[in-house]
Amino acid sequence: MTQPNKKARVLIGVRGMEQESGVRISAALLAMPGVTQAQPDQGQIAVQYDPTALTVMDLLRAIRKQGFLAGML
Repeated sequence: MTQPNKKARVLIGVRGMEQESGVRISAALLAMPGVTQAQPDQGQIAVQYDPTALTVMDLLRAIRKQGFLAGML
């Protein structure tokens, strides 16, 4: 019997994120193995991910690589 994939959800605040940059950040997060959803909305992004594959810090680093300040809400 296989175990179902574990999923966690986190809401990350992203300073200066507008609609266009939200799409870019979302795409960068979705490119990471373990991220199944990244929904940007008005300065924040909701991310669903596998906590056995990634940490919240991994997600924050990916956003920061896109040139934005990010932190937990």
